[in-house]
Amino acid sequence: MSLFEASPLGDPDKVDKKRPLADRMRPVTLDEFAGQDHVLGPGKPLRRQIEHDELSSVILWGPPGVGKTSLARLIARLSRSEFIPFSAVLSGMKEIKAVMADAERLRRLGRRTILFIDEIHRFNKAQQDAFLPYVERGDIILIGATTENPSFEVIAALLSRSRVYALRALTVEEIVELLQRALADRERGLGEIAAPPALLEQIAIYAGGDARSAYNTLEAAVAASPPHELAEQAVQDAIQRKVLLYDKSGEEHYNLISALHKSVRSSDADAALYWLARMLEAGEDRLYIARRLMRMAIEDIGLADPRALEQAVAVMQAVHFLGIGEGDLALAQAAIYLSVAPKSDASYRALGAAQADVQETMAEPVPLHLRNPVTSAMKQWGYGAGYEHAHKFEDAITSMECLPPALAGKRYYHPTDRGMEKRIGERLEEVRKARGLK
Repeated sequence: MSLFEASPLGDPDKVDKKRPLADRMRPVTLDEFAGQDHVLGPGKPLRRQIEHDELSSVILWGPPGVGKTSLARLIARLSRSEFIPFSAVLSGMKEIKAVMADAERLRRLGRRTILFIDEIHRFNKAQQDAFLPYVERGDIILIGATTENPSFEVIAALLSRSRVYALRALTVEEIVELLQRALADRERGLGEIAAPPALLEQIAIYAGGDARSAYNTLEAAVAASPPHELAEQAVQDAIQRKVLLYDKSGEEHYNLISALHKSVRSSDADAALYWLARMLEAGEDRLYIARRLMRMAIEDIGLADPRALEQAVAVMQAVHFLGIGEGDLALAQAAIYLSVAPKSDASYRALGAAQADVQETMAEPVPLHLRNPVTSAMKQWGYGAGYEHAHKFEDAITSMECLPPALAGKRYYHPTDRGMEKRIGERLEEVRKARGLK
């Protein structure tokens, strides 16, 4: 018996209900495949290769549970190729040579072989080198899967003969769609189970972009639920944590963010961490929280600590890059920083005061001395006349008025004496004194 016969691809029409749900629900068409539209969407490179039967060796790079194995199996099925799953953890040179001999024999018989290597980064250089002649001769189409950057973990010779496709973690919405499909599918799935969308969303959030983890959690929760329904307690037991459900567009959503914002404004770091944790556990959109923290940095801290906004922007980028888990730590760091930072809403009030004057006073023309004379005619009309270039004056301070005449001397920004604003206030007084203003 050959290695091919020992590891059949399987018949999608024959469903063994004893197999794990994640295995039963593997996609059998490209349209069933979740996510990865950047490589599998209509007209995208990998989809075109599959549909036109122009396969070459590929490296699938992405986090666990995004469908690397499922995609390899799907490619083999659609291309009617022999399929050998090969584990870099369990196999060595002896197994590689045996598989390659079978692949070479089948090529002579006109049969194409796809060799799928899971965790290819675990093969050493010599083991990876062993595949090269078979890839070059066309004995096999190699599909390697790795969670590590292939630029560092796969030898250059193999990379140059393969196309690398980066797969991303699935979104909460994509995983919820998979779970709904599993609950509705009588043949491969769990078969018409009623499930509140909020519970499926909790499972998807807990999975952290890993479809396999989501399927396993759903299967365990359904097994512990009453017939034909998904129970909240069963989901809670399956994910081993309390399920905090709330409507993201409803009152509780706004109550929690209000509590977080007001705790930060009140410099209560512990309360801010508690309300943040409540929002994280309930599955709030992490980027929404990051945006609100950014607003707190602007509205409630401002120039009392200019670095607060820098921290908030950095946290938003960290959350976007790291996702759930590591990104949550960045949110906690920002909440603490903003809580302990000196507070000021002076810039917030300053803009409001300026906007009130814009709305309540006549829109006076820009004074001629502030206008740029971009043509000779404009210069003749007096554009730029009397403009004082600050860098030509001592300390780069002039007595020139920059507000419209009706608002001359108006002050909008009144800095506090807290944090950096105390120094800013002192500097403003120095400037006003140098300009001869009171």
